[in-house]
Amino acid sequence: MKLRIFPIVFAAVLMAAHFLRSYNLLLMVVSLLAPCLLFIKRRGSLVTLQLLTIPAAAVWLLTLNDIIQQRLFEHRSWTASAIILGVVTALTLFAAWLLNSSSVKRHYPSN
Repeated sequence: MKLRIFPIVFAAVLMAAHFLRSYNLLLMVVSLLAPCLLFIKRRGSLVTLQLLTIPAAAVWLLTLNDIIQQRLFEHRSWTASAIILGVVTALTLFAAWLLNSSSVKRHYPSN
């Protein structure tokens, strides 16, 4: 089960680092505290954490769009950035999907 929880914690730390880079301390703290929902042994905490990954993935895609636009304007290569942020977006969504496994759900009752 720990291997299924690690990616969501990693994704949250990456999101917090992104917000720290843009000096958004409130969203950084929220990103760091989000995995603490795993300490609440209710199914709703898993669903909430999964739902939080949707805006996180959207932030990565918007960031990717901004970087591509900037690099195109500067006539620089944007391929590496697209690959990196594409992988980070996929990791974020994959981490949410891993929380949907039966081994994780077994530890989080629905009531």
